[in-house]
Amino acid sequence: MIISRPLSKACLAGLCLGLSVSALARTPVTDMSADIRRTSFGVPHIRAADERSLGYGIGYAYAQDNLCLLANEVTTVNGERSQFFGAQALTLEQRDNLSSDMFFKWLNTPEAVDAFWQAQPPEVRDLIDGYVAGYNRQLSERTRLPADCDNASVRPITAGDLLKLTRRLLVEGGVGQFAEALVAASPPEAVVQRGATPEGFQMAAERMQRFALDRGSNAVAIGSERSQTGRAMLLANPHFPWVGGMRFYEMQLTIPGKLDVMGAALPGLPLINIGFNQHMAWTHTVDTSKHFTLYRLELDPKDPTRYLLDGQSRALDKQTVTVRVKQADGSVREQSRDIYNSVFGPIVQWPGKLDWNDRVAYSLRDANLENDRVLQQWYAMNQASSVDALQTSVNTIQGIPWVNTLAVDDQGQALYMNLSVVPYVDAAKLAACSDPRAGLEMILLDGSRSVCGWTVDPAAAQKGIYPASQLPQLRRSDYVQHSNDSAWMANPEAPLTGFSPLISQDSQPLGPRARFALQRLNQPGAISVSDLQGMVMDNRVYLAGQVMPDLLTVCEEDDRPELKALCISLKAWDQQADLDSGIGLVHFQNIMANVLEVPDVWRVPFDPADPQHTPRGLNLQQPAVLSAVREALLASAIAVKASGLSPDVTWGEIQRVGKGGRQIPIHGGPAELGVYNAMQSVPGAGGTREVVSGTSYLQTVTFDRSGPQAQGLLAFSLSSDPSARHSRDQTVAFSKKQWRPLPFSEAQIEADPAYQTVRISEKTQ
Repeated sequence: MIISRPLSKACLAGLCLGLSVSALARTPVTDMSADIRRTSFGVPHIRAADERSLGYGIGYAYAQDNLCLLANEVTTVNGERSQFFGAQALTLEQRDNLSSDMFFKWLNTPEAVDAFWQAQPPEVRDLIDGYVAGYNRQLSERTRLPADCDNASVRPITAGDLLKLTRRLLVEGGVGQFAEALVAASPPEAVVQRGATPEGFQMAAERMQRFALDRGSNAVAIGSERSQTGRAMLLANPHFPWVGGMRFYEMQLTIPGKLDVMGAALPGLPLINIGFNQHMAWTHTVDTSKHFTLYRLELDPKDPTRYLLDGQSRALDKQTVTVRVKQADGSVREQSRDIYNSVFGPIVQWPGKLDWNDRVAYSLRDANLENDRVLQQWYAMNQASSVDALQTSVNTIQGIPWVNTLAVDDQGQALYMNLSVVPYVDAAKLAACSDPRAGLEMILLDGSRSVCGWTVDPAAAQKGIYPASQLPQLRRSDYVQHSNDSAWMANPEAPLTGFSPLISQDSQPLGPRARFALQRLNQPGAISVSDLQGMVMDNRVYLAGQVMPDLLTVCEEDDRPELKALCISLKAWDQQADLDSGIGLVHFQNIMANVLEVPDVWRVPFDPADPQHTPRGLNLQQPAVLSAVREALLASAIAVKASGLSPDVTWGEIQRVGKGGRQIPIHGGPAELGVYNAMQSVPGAGGTREVVSGTSYLQTVTFDRSGPQAQGLLAFSLSSDPSARHSRDQTVAFSKKQWRPLPFSEAQIEADPAYQTVRISEKTQ
């Protein structure tokens, strides 16, 4: 089927851009045409002759599947939620609309968005232009909107909207976590700006703690030396939110002779974030590097809106941000706040943590605010034909915001890179400029001395960040792996050490997922694709192997009748987070949540010389530890009884996700317990739990003479529209552990039993 129509006159003026006048100086508008071939589960394979047409196909296909999702995110990043939904309503991230709007009005000023656009190469601009036209066309073809977004906020999008989405993505690992603290900051003794409530700050703190969990990941890259086939293999297992602006979309993008790549992309991005092409496959994991620093400002005693820098008094810059707010009677009024900035970034104020008084205030400098290379970076990665080419592009562009990269190619190489955007603060500057009482969780520098600013290295792609040559990189022919720890133990045979604490900290305890992965990878024998898939689908609870003998010992010695059922369930539990795993898993989670906080809890403490096997065992010889374990057992018994869960309930009956009016059981469990198939779920009625984040896009890739051989799943399915055909099918497949081949070649695509194709085109008048 061919669907063709002329572009509207409004869009001809600049493809519906809506940017500043300077941004409209571009190459002439040309006709656009794209083939959208869909295979099983509705996955689009988009083919076009150039970037503008490819973007057109991407935007159209994405709007077919996720129009409401993108429309909602566009409203958010434009700071317009209060205008349409009121100030007090909450975003998907549980942030009040007014704080969210003020933050995004500050972040996405017209000047910042225009500068970001000017920095983009022509190919990226064309992809964005096309995406806008494709999305808007699909929107115009709808006779009615889905119920989820049938409201006045939905409108045609602009290129500026997609840039704002990208800028939001950039600051996810930095100032984006301080939105409430930024918009609430006000000078002492001034009229206090109405900011987040104490509950709002509590939610913000919880979001910061969950960041690595909600956006964590596992990755394994196997080189030819350890591979069963003698060819490299990759496991991609990102753990991302199942809803909202970080929800992956699966697709294949093809420009014959230039680009052929398949994988997963975040909303509004016209390229692949995690995926594979004919010769290479890659994935990402959230890193532990620091992407921002705080600065303690010494204020002028005469005026708390001035600060001292090198002994000179300087005024804080004041930026007034204005938001339109819907009132109770339906009218709309403007509301403004003042945002203050020093040379080190915006002032942030967190009650009891980062207070602005008459002596000090705190600025936050986020390195990714100046990262305008991120889209160029991923597009270069999409086209890389080898690990060599991938590594060269990342070393040159330095556009990766806050993730590690692991990759393999058809030559058998395995690569790990911790090459994200990191402030250049070396150990010497840290010693001279930081407050040791603050520790290394957040870097706090002296804002009264300009010498404490980030070091500028001409070899870096951006002022004030580390050049690629000083960041961790490792190539191996056996394997590299990562599960959100530092770069240190990507491969224990070649520890990555000696870096600034802002980049990577060695000799620190590994997380239980990393220890589980190393345990599996260090077993004798070659590694197969099924071994990689089993690391996820086996649903082993690694931590159970370290402590269950001790818990059962306490059970045997404790004859309290209220613990009898609990101890029976622990003994019967299979130490997995599978659908048929028993209620012992619930008790184990409850118990460990309390026990792991106890000082000196481990019988064998962490040993930097043996990070793969320590810490382990519960230190039951210590009375305080034994008492804490006994109390935790009793607390779990009481809590589970109060929840109403029956003794024979299974994990699949407890952890679920609602799809299309039906509940789908979901396997996997908490990352902090060492479940590789990490799942974040929130409490529901009657002791049940609803999945909100975790394993998202699954991918294993290896190569043969004909190219990539890939299998995968998009755990939450392609469409976020609950009424759509493809809103739950892959979720059911994930629940059943049914990986599927990913059709990549033309022959594989056309042979797919669900193959359908349509050509869409726009013609200029």
